Amino acid sequence: MVIATDWARLLIVCVVFTAAAGAIAWFTGLTTPKPFINAAVRALLQLAAVSAVITFVLTHLGLTGVFLAVMAVVATATSARRTGTGGRGAWVAAAILIGTVPALGLLIGLGLLPVQGIALIPVGGILIGGAMTATTLSARRALDTLKDRHGEYEAALALGFTEPTAVRELIRKPSAEALIPALDQTRTVGLVTLPGAFVGMLLGGAPVWQAGALQIVVLLALLAVEAAAVATVVELVARGLVRRTSQAGEVRLT
Repeated sequence: MVIATDWARLLIVCVVFTAAAGAIAWFTGLTTPKPFINAAVRALLQLAAVSAVITFVLTHLGLTGVFLAVMAVVATATSARRTGTGGRGAWVAAAILIGTVPALGLLIGLGLLPVQGIALIPVGGILIGGAMTATTLSARRALDTLKDRHGEYEAALALGFTEPTAVRELIRKPSAEALIPALDQTRTVGLVTLPGAFVGMLLGGAPVWQAGALQIVVLLALLAVEAAAVATVVELVARGLVRRTSQAGEVRLT
């Protein structure tokens, strides 16, 4: 009976928050409630599915690798869709993985991250998720800038710049704005934000110093991963490997 009551409360809170987000966006003209409903339903279904298999996955190292690979594929597909790059969006996988794989390798190689699913999946998910966000934001800013400042691009070509050099000069600074969330999170950790790794370890009974040490390693790894992602996006756009397949430059929230 107590468990049923807790689930009912949880459901009510989830519905209230989703409805509030949709209502605010609707009445202020930001967007329709549909993206919030879709996101909430997908989160519910995905977490339910993960909860059903995660215990089994965590006990099998091979399945842990498969799970991380699925994370990377989904992150690539999400970023490609958000940037409107279509089939060329497969190139964003390079931006997502170019920093994530070495970061995980370094943590494992130094013995800071045990080769166990219980450690690899959450840390890998944090790094892949951060790289995905940085890739999406930087690619959108780069492609928007290239479109809006096309005249400057042509002027640079007329002055003798090569195409990649002209593009780099235009998109570097706008693309770097994608690093602001990660930088702010790192600067304000402990004062404004208490990230998941820190809180999770505390709730699991780990010493405070150990939780703090792990969190600072994850945050700094995230900075390196996202910086690598943004730098890679700049290079991919400059070389013409990432381009929009249409003029759909507007944000799609669905």
